[in-house]
Amino acid sequence: MRDDYQQLVDEITTVLRAPATLENRDFALIAFGAQDSDDSDDTEEPALDPVRTRSILQRRSTAAVRAWFEAFGIARAQAPLRIPPDPAAGVFMGRICLPVRHRGVVHGYVWLLDDGHLADLELGGPGGAPDPRLARAMETTARIGALLAAEARAGEELGELLREVLTGPPAGRDAARAGLGAALRGAADGPLALVAVVPWTPGTGEDADHPGLPHLPGIVAACVLPGSTAAGAGLAALIRLRTATALDPARATAEQLLRSPRATTAGSAPDGPPPKAAAGVSAPRRGLEELPTAWQEALAAARAAHADARLGPVAEWSAIGPYRLLATLPALRPDAAVRPLLEPAHAELARTAETFLDCAGQAGRTAQRLGIHRQTLYYRLSRVRQLTGLDLDAGEDRLLLHMTLKAARLGPPWR
Repeated sequence: MRDDYQQLVDEITTVLRAPATLENRDFALIAFGAQDSDDSDDTEEPALDPVRTRSILQRRSTAAVRAWFEAFGIARAQAPLRIPPDPAAGVFMGRICLPVRHRGVVHGYVWLLDDGHLADLELGGPGGAPDPRLARAMETTARIGALLAAEARAGEELGELLREVLTGPPAGRDAARAGLGAALRGAADGPLALVAVVPWTPGTGEDADHPGLPHLPGIVAACVLPGSTAAGAGLAALIRLRTATALDPARATAEQLLRSPRATTAGSAPDGPPPKAAAGVSAPRRGLEELPTAWQEALAAARAAHADARLGPVAEWSAIGPYRLLATLPALRPDAAVRPLLEPAHAELARTAETFLDCAGQAGRTAQRLGIHRQTLYYRLSRVRQLTGLDLDAGEDRLLLHMTLKAARLGPPWR
C-alpha cells in the first residue's frame, strides 16, 4: 500500500510541477515527491525548505509547525488552502495544503511548497473554479483519502481484536486471539513485542472519528486502552521483531510514538504541568498466547520510566530491576516507619536515602552522585535514622526502606 501512496504523490508532483509531500492526520510522513529538474525550461533549482527537509529526514513535523498549520483550520478544510510562512515556527516558505478527505473526514494532508512556482495557481472558492491542474490533483487526493480510510478501518478492526486479547473477559479471548492470528497470518507466529505508551490522547471533538491509532511500518496492530493509568488512556502497539533476542525495532517504534502529538495528556495535573509520556517494551514473545502478560510487562516498564528518569523515556521490562516486582503488587500504604520520610518537607532526605541504598551503601559513590560532601551525607543519613527508627547497617531495615521508597516513587498501580 505504501507503493500506492508514492505513486499517487508522484502523480500530484507531475501534474502541478512541484514536489508534493503526503502526511497523515498526525503529521507523520507517508510519501514525498521529487521535482524533475531535467526540463529545459527550468532555470532554477527548487529552494530547500527546512520544514520539508526535517519531515523527510525525521518522518515528522515539529509541534510548532503543526500548531501553525492547524491554526488555519486544515482539519476542517473542504478545499485547498494557502498558508503563509512563519519564521518564528521555522516555516520559512508558504504552503498550499490539499486536505486528504474521504466521506467528509480528513485523513491527512498533501503539502506543496508555495515558493513562487505556484503563484498563478487559482485555488478556487466562492464564485470561482479552481485551476484545472489543481482539480486533477484533488481527484488524486481523493483516491489517497480512500486508501487512508481503508487502512484506518483495517487498523481499527485489528485494534479491536488486540484490545479484546489484552483486556477482554477470558471467555472471549480465545476467539479474539484466533481472529487476530488469522488477520496477521505469518506475523502472528512472532517474534513479537508489545509497546505501551502512556498517556495517549484518543480522538475527541472534531477528532472523534480518529481514534489516534498510529501508522508506522513496524506496528502490526495497535489499540487505545482507556483508563490504563491515572494520567489517562494508554496505547498498546504490537511490534514485529527481526529476531527473538533483539528489541531494537520495538524500541525505535516506541521512540517514534513518543514524538506523536497524541503522546500526552489533554488535561493538566493538579499540582503542575501534564506528565510527559513514557513508553515501555515487553520481553519478546513467540505467538499470541502470552500477549496479556506481555502487556503487563510493557505497562510496568512504562510506569517505571515515569517513576525513574534514569530509565526513560523508553524502558525495557528486562532493565527495570526491582520495579519488575513492585509493579505486580497491589496498592499498599507505605510502611509506618518510613511514612514520615515521605512527607514533602523531607524530600531531600528521602532522595539521599534512596541514592545511598542504590549505591549499595557506599558513602563515596553516594556523595559523588548527589554532589555533596561526605559529612553532609552522614548528617542526612543520621536524620533518616532519627525519622524512621531504622538501622541502616541492618540488612532487613535497609531492604524495607529501599523497597518502600521505590514503591512510593512508582505510585499506584496501573491497569
